[in-house]
Amino acid sequence: MAHYKGQQDDWLTVYLKYLLFVFNFFFWVGGAGVMAVGVWTLVEKSGYLSILASSTFATSAYILIFAGTLVMVTGFLGFCAIIREQKSCLSTYFCLLLVIFLVELVAGVLAHMYYQKLSDELKQHLNRTLTENYGQPRATEITTSVDRLQQDFKCCGSNSSADWQHSAYILSQEAEGRRVPDSCCKTVVARCGQRAHPSNIYKVEGGCITKLEQFLADHLLLMGAVGIGVACLQICGMVLTCCLHRRLQLHFY
Repeated sequence: MAHYKGQQDDWLTVYLKYLLFVFNFFFWVGGAGVMAVGVWTLVEKSGYLSILASSTFATSAYILIFAGTLVMVTGFLGFCAIIREQKSCLSTYFCLLLVIFLVELVAGVLAHMYYQKLSDELKQHLNRTLTENYGQPRATEITTSVDRLQQDFKCCGSNSSADWQHSAYILSQEAEGRRVPDSCCKTVVARCGQRAHPSNIYKVEGGCITKLEQFLADHLLLMGAVGIGVACLQICGMVLTCCLHRRLQLHFY
């Protein structure tokens, strides 16, 4: 236990300890939230990863998971540092807060950069994926992803169902006369894609690009909002940690 000059229960030091303790609790909860958002993002979009040309989106989610895990571990260290009133533990706690802040900053920059080029990437890559790779023997993962995309978002084709007219799969014998894949159908049954009538298949303005772009944009905004929120909380924590460290330094002998 630290020894103080003057009164042991210095009110300002005790006040700072309680403030830092409350901050650390919310910080730990925030870390769990950051990790949950990262995991949720990967799970929700795992079926669409093969459609995306860039791995930036997945990288941002992995960084959030790493940062959230580090936050939770750091939170436990913070509780120990506050209770034991050790300057070395507080210094380590401050350094970890700074590292986490920088990691989340990188994740936020990546998410923002990807958000800016999201629309162009989808327009360039998704239509090519549908026409060249769908239904090919060596692209089963892409085929599964596109089928799930069309069923989940109730859409058909990159921009419209007409995009499938140029698909290598639809033009092949394996299509068995289908005009669109069966995943375009409102009720999926074998060879339902042979009838491309609006009563049978999804006819959505803007096609799957619009739906997927909105889905990814919403996730990126959520990731950014959570990251900014926790980062602001960390700045408060670093200030409180410095104040408590300074206070202990003044009274310790």
